[in-house]
Amino acid sequence: MKKTIDLNSDIGEGFGPWKIGDGVDAEIMPLINSANIATGFHAGDPNIMARMVELAGKHGVSIGAHPGFRDLLGFGRRHINASTNELVNDFIYQMGALREFTRLNNTVLRHVKPHGALYMHAAQSEPLSRALANAIQRTDPSLYLYCMAQSVTYRVACEMGLNVVREFYGDRDYDSSGSIVFTRHVGPLDPQAVAAKVLQACQQGTVQTVDGHTIAIEFDSVCIHSDTPGALALIQTTRNALLSQGIALAAHVT
Repeated sequence: MKKTIDLNSDIGEGFGPWKIGDGVDAEIMPLINSANIATGFHAGDPNIMARMVELAGKHGVSIGAHPGFRDLLGFGRRHINASTNELVNDFIYQMGALREFTRLNNTVLRHVKPHGALYMHAAQSEPLSRALANAIQRTDPSLYLYCMAQSVTYRVACEMGLNVVREFYGDRDYDSSGSIVFTRHVGPLDPQAVAAKVLQACQQGTVQTVDGHTIAIEFDSVCIHSDTPGALALIQTTRNALLSQGIALAAHVT
């Protein structure tokens, strides 16, 4: 049973006047420990990034960059056939943008988590995972990399000595391999069911798969996406459930 868990969310995923999800980032921020802030390619813009960094600093939330494919129209959930070198350059460009906003606000960039289709592509690609890990090592080896335990990214990052945080997804389904079932559209979820799923994972180290099996799962952090419909209720209910069971909440990135 886990005694402490990190609650994270992908956040700041609007663009200009457009909002993704329920547009409740300001309400979500005080409830989480780690914020993965969109860095402009799949969502986010300079004004949103600045506001999210300021909010995170105000609430003592660990700040992470959330770089994705250059795909605003598809919200970074469509695969883009680009070279590894191009993807790494895009990755570094986005991290650098958010890092400057942390400096402007006297805070620190502490972690990085690829978004959407880029996250899933890296999870299966050793060349890309190795190139991204190498880029992190060369630019800031203190950064933590968020990824799934059942991924090539995790194996490669560990081999290369990177700091790693393994994720569990409260608002996504799992298959029998321990990987999330990638989807571009997530409907409303029952907050109590999501909280129960997270509690099971924290207390028993297991999760139910889409084909009805129960599998073991290893993780350090629980993610609930801000763009999932009803995200605020999902995060609040899950947070309350964890605290009620004596599971403390704290960022693993310090």
